Amino acid sequence: MLDELDRTIIEILVDDARISLKELSQKVGLSSPSVSERLRRLEEKKVIRAFTVDIDPQTLGYNLTAIVRVRPLPGMIHIVEKLIQETPEITECDKVTGDDCFIGKLQFRTMQQLDGILDRLAEKAETNTAIVKSSPVKRRLPPLA
Repeated sequence: MLDELDRTIIEILVDDARISLKELSQKVGLSSPSVSERLRRLEEKKVIRAFTVDIDPQTLGYNLTAIVRVRPLPGMIHIVEKLIQETPEITECDKVTGDDCFIGKLQFRTMQQLDGILDRLAEKAETNTAIVKSSPVKRRLPPLA
């Protein structure tokens, strides 16, 4: 699906999404119009979904992270999903198979804040929470080859 130049462009952008088109072109050895066209095609194919910024939650005072497994009570799955979507401290969430329906990642400042979030969920779901001690693998792309 991707050729070597596309993989190189993506790897450079993952490292620095703010790189100028001129500098990106120089790094891959193509003209700016050629790189621009490749970027357009990668966006059209939805290989590149967005150019974004990576912010460290700790710099905003969110020094604690938790992983929460959520099992909605009978008949509550859609209500719980909406509640999860409306909770800004839940920064990631996947709907999964197995005993739990959702696995979410929460960023929070205090244990009291975590308790408040979990209390809102507890009315409609069972939860199981683990506090993150460290993240030996940060979010990354799978191999591009």
